[in-house]
Amino acid sequence: MQKQFDDLLEDKFNIKFNDESLLDEAMTQASYVNEHPGQGLKFYERLEFLGDAVYQLVVSDYIFRRFPELPQGRLTRLRAAMVNEHSFSRFARECHFDKYIRLGKGEEKANARQRDSLLCDIFESFIGAVYLDQGMATVKHFCEIVIFPKLDEGWFDEFFDHKTELQEVVQEDGPVDLDYELVSEDGPDNDRKFKVAVKINGKEMGVGLGHSKKDAEQKAAKKALNELGVSTSIK
Repeated sequence: MQKQFDDLLEDKFNIKFNDESLLDEAMTQASYVNEHPGQGLKFYERLEFLGDAVYQLVVSDYIFRRFPELPQGRLTRLRAAMVNEHSFSRFARECHFDKYIRLGKGEEKANARQRDSLLCDIFESFIGAVYLDQGMATVKHFCEIVIFPKLDEGWFDEFFDHKTELQEVVQEDGPVDLDYELVSEDGPDNDRKFKVAVKINGKEMGVGLGHSKKDAEQKAAKKALNELGVSTSIK
């Protein structure tokens, strides 16, 4: 299995570890170490700590340079969309990391390798291991293959908080009345559709449709931003 993982990393990402023990550590949960005492094994938590910091720096640097017109608030929200458990777990699955995690028998039976929180940790620990083994340039190379193209695919749009941005925009010159009103709610329980209008000082500025009230509010806010001439694109 180790050779399969090595081959995958080399074929897909052109990454070949100099120190295989770092990769082993990154992919090992504490439960596996506890079941193999006396072997001097290490588990991923320290690498996770490092990988989190390295990844945040790489992403911050990339979006800062990529989007020179975005203000701090939008950069912060975009980074938050790219640095969270949901995104990390999706990255880990896409890279097939879930297949190569070393787990104890109990955790294996509990299907822990499909747990989002664990996959998030493993993704960060992998970044930490790559950084220690090959430096920042290889981490950036990995992100350029796996993560950064997803910006153009709209992968992070669902995390972008248009409601917060709209509130910041309309309150730049002082307080205003910003209200979201549920216009309609239709459809069966398993396929509800919500229609929400956003009003600024009583004037309707956008209407959104969604499968939840929250989703409809976000879409209404996005339309209001466009109506105000504020770009909602991060491309």
